[in-house]
Amino acid sequence: MFGSQKINEENTLEIGGISVTDLREKYQTPLYVMDKKYIVDKVNLMKNNFKSDKIKTEIAYASKAFLTVGMCKLVKELDISLDVVSGGELYTASKSGIDMKRVHFHGNSKSVKEIEMALDLEIGTIIVDNHLEFETLERICGEKNKKIDVILRVNPGIDAHTHEYIQTTLHDSKFGESIFMKETMELIKKMDKSDYIVFKGLHSHIGSQISDHKSFLKAAEVMSDYIKEILDEGIVVEVLNLGGGFGIFYAEGDVEVDLALCLSSMVKIVEEINERKGLGIKEIQIEPGRSLVANAGTTLYTVQGLKKTYTGKNYYFIDGGMTDNIRPALYQATYTGTIGNKMLDKKSEIATIAGTCCESGDLLIKDAPMQKACIGDMLCIFGTGAYNYSMSSNYNRNLKPAVIMVENGKAELIVKRETYEDLIRNDIY
Repeated sequence: MFGSQKINEENTLEIGGISVTDLREKYQTPLYVMDKKYIVDKVNLMKNNFKSDKIKTEIAYASKAFLTVGMCKLVKELDISLDVVSGGELYTASKSGIDMKRVHFHGNSKSVKEIEMALDLEIGTIIVDNHLEFETLERICGEKNKKIDVILRVNPGIDAHTHEYIQTTLHDSKFGESIFMKETMELIKKMDKSDYIVFKGLHSHIGSQISDHKSFLKAAEVMSDYIKEILDEGIVVEVLNLGGGFGIFYAEGDVEVDLALCLSSMVKIVEEINERKGLGIKEIQIEPGRSLVANAGTTLYTVQGLKKTYTGKNYYFIDGGMTDNIRPALYQATYTGTIGNKMLDKKSEIATIAGTCCESGDLLIKDAPMQKACIGDMLCIFGTGAYNYSMSSNYNRNLKPAVIMVENGKAELIVKRETYEDLIRNDIY
């Protein structure tokens, strides 16, 4: 159970003070439910532990995890910054009323149009990924006669133990420039001398779903050593961004990082090295995404079919699937689920939760203990607040679900359910 989830007297799950059966009645299923209190509490935990009286600290929400105009407004309300990775995310942020100076623009393959858009929107920082991007950005800034604060993404080569698809700092990663290449130092020198690029510092991100906080401390040490090399070249590095990737719980076997210990330890080690080596770091940043919103999310489904195969395998068929949660099919992600209207019933069945798509891989949970289901029961899958709505699709011409934000017995619709008219809106006929 996460955040404001609880079981009511009717043996039914409540989220934010509203039963899942009431939510289904009003909003239908599939339905993404976001627990606002969980997000608020998690941001406050981060603020209380990622702080220093010696160095400025900044938290930037990694919006690729989950982004809507409503989420941007919550980011503004919580007084944190926003990390975006595309023109679409830039546009969404710009329509929310958020302070664009607090927007960081990431990505390893930014288009010219996206760079121009970022400059026209007067965002605060661009994280440059590589040599060519720097040259493109400098040219566009020259044409527009604009300056922009820049942080260079570098690759410290730390092997964090996580799934190969979410490792981001191995030596052959598509992200950033290696700190072990002399060309990277030459790039930093060019940035420092530019008339339009204001070189502010370095960024690194060692991967996602990292449960051992010592991996982050190692990254801080390696990055600090590299900053000393840059300083020896006469170039000041004011900002150190240590990315995100803080591991969370999805299912049995997952080890959640001790976030309070991790963040306070990161601050402490940077403070100590900064003072001991005289690095001149003025600000440290982090970019949490999944760890802020994943366990704020629960997806509600209706059981619409049951099957037992020749081998005895039980399938619960639901009215959603890989179109609203691609992660199990994409990289074998695991989730925890339950029958939301039978919360205290014994989980006497071993069941596989299968979706509606015409794909054998459309399985959201495999062979897990589950209450005995009937047609019309509510299947609730937890931990779906990150990379579910944001990676949803119309495969098989399925419609994308609605998204609601719940708090204190009230539900706010932040994304409407798609209609068949929406589905063919851009078709030519």
